[in-house]
Amino acid sequence: MINFLEEDFTKPEGTLLLPFVTNLDQSVFGLRNLPEVVKGALFSRYSRSDKSLRRILLDEFIKAPEANFNDLVGSQDNANQIVAIQSAEAFYDRVLIGYGDDSVAELGGAHLACEGISNIAAKALEDSRLGISPLEKSTRYVPFNRKINGYYRYYREPSILSSQYADNYEKTLDHLFDTYSTLIEPLITWLKSCTPKDADTTERAYNNATRAKALDLLRGLLPMATLTNVGLFGNGRAFEYLLVKLAASPHSEVRALGSSMQQELDQIIPSFVKRAKSDRGAQYSHYISNNLAQTQQLTQKHFKDYELESSSNVQLVESDSDAEIKVIAAILYPHTDLTFEQVLEYTTNLTTSERIEIINTYVGERETRFHRPGRAFEETYYTFDILADLGAYRDLHRHRVMTQERQRYTVIHGYGVPIELEEAKLAQKYCDALDYAAETTQLISKDFFDAAQYLVPFAYKIRWRIKLNLREVYHLAELRSSRQGHPSYRIIAQEMYRQIKAIHPTLTAKMSFVDMNDYALERLAAEQRIDDKLQAIQEKL
Repeated sequence: MINFLEEDFTKPEGTLLLPFVTNLDQSVFGLRNLPEVVKGALFSRYSRSDKSLRRILLDEFIKAPEANFNDLVGSQDNANQIVAIQSAEAFYDRVLIGYGDDSVAELGGAHLACEGISNIAAKALEDSRLGISPLEKSTRYVPFNRKINGYYRYYREPSILSSQYADNYEKTLDHLFDTYSTLIEPLITWLKSCTPKDADTTERAYNNATRAKALDLLRGLLPMATLTNVGLFGNGRAFEYLLVKLAASPHSEVRALGSSMQQELDQIIPSFVKRAKSDRGAQYSHYISNNLAQTQQLTQKHFKDYELESSSNVQLVESDSDAEIKVIAAILYPHTDLTFEQVLEYTTNLTTSERIEIINTYVGERETRFHRPGRAFEETYYTFDILADLGAYRDLHRHRVMTQERQRYTVIHGYGVPIELEEAKLAQKYCDALDYAAETTQLISKDFFDAAQYLVPFAYKIRWRIKLNLREVYHLAELRSSRQGHPSYRIIAQEMYRQIKAIHPTLTAKMSFVDMNDYALERLAAEQRIDDKLQAIQEKL
């Protein structure tokens, strides 16, 4: 296997780093002896940089002139620190193993960095809804065209590379990255010709906005094999369950990643993740993988004679006809001594004007999208069936407070071509690379059904189901429709809003921050706000 690690620390650098990381030469490692504020800032910087986490920690934190990391470790001597750690571990061992109180495992957490993993592995990590907070390297701010030792950074799937398809696999992925690399600069030049800089915009903001737009338009060429970095913070209970799920994956990379994570977490929060590698954990992983395999076989049996039918890209397939009554009852309930059934009965007899008054009073005057309605809006749910490109799925997948289930990564639903590439006369190369990838994916999938998913580019469409409550609709529709968002998911957020508004206009009347406009340079306004903040900081100095 090709080693994509770029670590080359000198002996003095290693001496500086070792107190704060669990290893210096592995792609999975943990952070230790660092204040929470430093960890948070470090991971935030991580998502916007092409450097490894250890290099950022060394160059931008440890070696920073204002840093005094000798003070960060604490005033205790090493012996006292070891005794304190051992005492804490003994306590958790007694509670977790002796009493089986799983919730105690949520009191301890860890920061973990997973570097050089594929997007398939990244999505497996990020699929956790509660207890895990992931942050992934951005495809918008960081180009993915740099080579290491003459190789593009994508996952070389072992079973495919040891088969007759090895050459097909590498040639196809190399062609995708070659096309991506070749089109970046011509596209930036075209974008600048169409959207010239005005006098009020700085060169920094303008260059960042046009580059982000170009990378947004070309990210469809990146395959699921693309290597990325993911920073994770999670509590012990969530990590333990995540390790069990990773062990049940059909992908060898994901299973190996779980083993590496277990090894590093054993150095940071060993008591919290012990059961993931126990017989109990192994049985649970087997239960998950066996059920998935059998359900897949049964599903294929039931639908073997069905053919794909075209449908709208965003389809509201389920909603509650009594949504308004249920939400109003939930609004009133906390302020009475009555049963919920009594409140529901009363609500059904309210006039339209009384219902509107109650809803508007409850929501109040929202001055920003951050003013979200209360939990009464969680009383009603909506289910959407969505068909959109993988790039949009990756972005919307980040939302935690809803149920999402996707189908497999595939090329059968086709792809869309950004209109800007058509206008820039760059669409043909883009399409040729995607078509080539589809041919190879379908060829390899005959023998490697799961592994062939590494070849699927982000431009290809995927189908997934979203079930969310009205409160989360406010958050998703207003956040993901904002100007700086990627066009592919802005369209989804806008359409979800349209369809819910059509059936529940009263409940969506206060959803006033959904942006229905289109923009040429989505990031420009955000970059201009950064300029304002930089100017304000400069003026204080």
